[in-house]
Amino acid sequence: MKNNVILLIALLYVTFGVSQNPIFTNVFTADPSPHVWPDDPNKLWVYTSHDEPGSNNHYGMTGYHAFSTTDLVNWTDHGRILHLENVDWAESHAWAMDAAYYRGQYYLVYCMKEAGIGLFRTGIARSDRPEGPFTDLGYVKGVEFGQDPAIFIDDDGIPYLYWGHDRKCFAAELNDDLMSIKPETYVDLTSQLTHVFEGPWVHKKNNKYYLTYPGLTPRRWPEKMFYAVAENPLGPYTFKGVFIDDFEGQSGTNHGGTVTYKGEDIMFYHSAWLSGGLSETRSSMADYLKYDKDGNILPIIPSKEGLRKAKRTKVTLKLEAEHGFAAGGALYNVFVDTWIKGYSGKGYVTNFDNPYDHVSILAQVAKPEKYRFKVRYASPDGESNHDILINSHKYSEFIFPQSKDFTEIDFGIVELKSGDNLVRIFKKDWKPSEGELAIDYIKFEQVFEDELQTIKN
Repeated sequence: MKNNVILLIALLYVTFGVSQNPIFTNVFTADPSPHVWPDDPNKLWVYTSHDEPGSNNHYGMTGYHAFSTTDLVNWTDHGRILHLENVDWAESHAWAMDAAYYRGQYYLVYCMKEAGIGLFRTGIARSDRPEGPFTDLGYVKGVEFGQDPAIFIDDDGIPYLYWGHDRKCFAAELNDDLMSIKPETYVDLTSQLTHVFEGPWVHKKNNKYYLTYPGLTPRRWPEKMFYAVAENPLGPYTFKGVFIDDFEGQSGTNHGGTVTYKGEDIMFYHSAWLSGGLSETRSSMADYLKYDKDGNILPIIPSKEGLRKAKRTKVTLKLEAEHGFAAGGALYNVFVDTWIKGYSGKGYVTNFDNPYDHVSILAQVAKPEKYRFKVRYASPDGESNHDILINSHKYSEFIFPQSKDFTEIDFGIVELKSGDNLVRIFKKDWKPSEGELAIDYIKFEQVFEDELQTIKN
């Protein structure tokens, strides 16, 4: 048995170099929530929870990430979008989340345990940009033990909230501000959802409402994915069956959601493939979701080929400098400005006047790996006098030459460690800079072993 497990882990590690599953191989993620926002139908967004490398528990989950793509092959990891330290009322357990575009704003609907009492609450955070970062607004009133929330906004604009835990599932219509439910609409869906355990998700197809969820049969781990169908968002629901059964390399849990992107239905869920079978260190997966002529969901058999768009996916971490503390970084004696035009995001970081004035930016990765490091900057009046520190390694050889406009400079290959990596760009000494440095964002592009060999040759 031990030899078989070792063989499985070895095979999983080898095959990821030529596969589209897991969909993100740069960081450990779970509970994927996929969306296409109405203001940009060409871009797909996936919001995820985050597992710490080497974790053997779910208690240590503390934050969320956002990913985007326009081709299902090349993805952007926008970094940490909300963290436990950004939520005053919470103490632990940043578990599953969902997202919504509602009345011109982007919302993250998530769960954490309330400080002092240890009860799960459903939190609401808001941003004016889909990549965040998100600002917490508080938790939803009227929802007790609000674990694994999902939000569904119907065609008529009415928002509904679903949540589930410990073999139970509930739903209700939300008030217009999303901060409380309408108590008269509250329903207990548990008896309608055979084997339900947690993690509901609702989508609409051909005027029918599909509620997908992880369940146990009975009390037997790991979880399978089941679904039920209704004529109305709050039910009653008719149980239909399982559509993701047990599969090799799965984690103890499963959870995810569906999306229609460029005419194709896709199911996002998670496994333990990237970690070689460690159940608390998970990875997001994606496979096509298909229906028969009667509207029944056809079984999904997870495969390394996944969406079959290319031999593998590639992720670039794009981390906006101006996000600061909200994304795990910091601004020390510098500030955000918008005077130089052409920046991305909400602005850029500048005013590096004194030694060690700096911006720090958090990059989270799954394993020790090499990345191509790029910085988008401007230095209109001349070469700047700055160093870059990645964790404990100082790169004094990295120079920012004069650039009147924002430009992306390629500093070549660097190595990141497993877990949290802190990048600091700072004024190196009292010597005046010829140019006033402005930092827009940094990038870490995945580089695979075959690409490194090409670079060496």
